[in-house]
Amino acid sequence: MTKLLDLKAEFLNNSENRVAYEVLAPEFDLARKLIAARAMAGLSQREVADRMGTRQSEVSRIEGARQNISIAKLAKYASAVGAKLDIRIEPINVDLN
Repeated sequence: MTKLLDLKAEFLNNSENRVAYEVLAPEFDLARKLIAARAMAGLSQREVADRMGTRQSEVSRIEGARQNISIAKLAKYASAVGAKLDIRIEPINVDLN
């Protein structure tokens, strides 16, 4: 059986795929963090939706992190899973010269 990590490595061997993946890295990271927070809370998407006063499909879209999600909606999601929203902009080591 092929493992997911093996498939990912094979996919990223292609330079065009790697560039596209790196462009989407922030979205992937956000999606992982949202799903992890919900899992740590032991909640289903439907339970989070009930706490947010929305539908399960909306929670799925939020967790997909591929839409324009407002800070207010992210804060509401965080509250629903018993977490705190913390948005940071951190410098990266880039030589601008």
